[in-house]
Amino acid sequence: MQAATIQLPRILRIGAGASQTLVATLRELALARPLLVTDPFLVQSGFSERLLAPLEAAGIPCGMFGDCVPDPTTDSVAACLEVLRAGDYDCLVALGGGSSLDTAKGVSVLAVHGGEMRDYKVPASVASGLPVIAIPTTAGTGAEVTRAAVITDTASHEKMLCMGLGLVPVAALVDFELTLSMPPRLTADTGLDSLCHALEAYVSRKANPFTDSIALAAMQGISQHIRTACAEPGNRDAREAMMLAATQGGIAFANASVTLIHGMSRPIGALFHVPHGLSNAMLLTEVTAWSVGHAPERYARCARTMGMATTADSDTQALDKLVAGLRQLTTDLEVPGPRAWGIAGDDWFGAIGTMAEQALASGSPGNNPRLPDRADIEELYQRVWEG
Repeated sequence: MQAATIQLPRILRIGAGASQTLVATLRELALARPLLVTDPFLVQSGFSERLLAPLEAAGIPCGMFGDCVPDPTTDSVAACLEVLRAGDYDCLVALGGGSSLDTAKGVSVLAVHGGEMRDYKVPASVASGLPVIAIPTTAGTGAEVTRAAVITDTASHEKMLCMGLGLVPVAALVDFELTLSMPPRLTADTGLDSLCHALEAYVSRKANPFTDSIALAAMQGISQHIRTACAEPGNRDAREAMMLAATQGGIAFANASVTLIHGMSRPIGALFHVPHGLSNAMLLTEVTAWSVGHAPERYARCARTMGMATTADSDTQALDKLVAGLRQLTTDLEVPGPRAWGIAGDDWFGAIGTMAEQALASGSPGNNPRLPDRADIEELYQRVWEG
């Protein structure tokens, strides 16, 4: 097997209270003038104030951009960049879900290298920008450990995938206590996003022994705890397990790549404003069912790891149980299809050609065990609509 390249943050702190080590982390990295990048909810709910209080006590000045939007756009990145350029900042602290983290990543690159975000979409490789310290508040995207950012082009509505070492945060402070207030829908969608990360990384054509073990651990943790985390939001054991699995899933796909699910998911989010985790969840079962026959041993291992099949089952039986198990999981977590989400049929079918084109252009489908062409992807979008 060809040597694998593994890219990770320089500092990775995981566990209760990790977010409260920001002052020490800044000092370890010799950084002194951070800009906090977050969203209005975290500002209004007091999360940002609790994060900033120790910095103020330590005499570390910190500016704030608190207007991140879901599924960040080139306009929202530009607004944050304007705040950054107006001050004398040497790093960004990203607090929030994947949207805040991706906003900070985009700003860090533009601040150093200039240009527009579309200049950095794949196949371009993004070089290092300003340092980013990531503090996730959701257990899902894994953005705190990835070399990826997804930014929607406001002009074209394309959900652009940007990749490169420059997008890996220098530090990640992964504190499950920040997720204890997450509502059930967000818990389910971000948890299923993590499951997609792990599953896709394990079956990816770029999988390697390092990512395999991490992906399997993530799948096991999610399958064991996601229902509890949704049903019992204050369950610390479930929350801690889901947060760890989200980071593991992020490490796995950041170093092995995602596949067809994510490739098809991004256009749904861009065109219909479906949250990223939910659009992945909509696709999870149908895309897996379409793909399993082309990597049966790998998918069967996933089924056994998640407790959907046993060692007594043949691989063929395990594949059937995997598809059935994923279908049951998304049913239990009340994942809506596009129609139930409120997308009109004419709009969905009218966009299928564009979505297929954008999915292929992302490059992710090329990592899938079963390689799709445009017609295959269009048919899968039709299946997803039909449920």
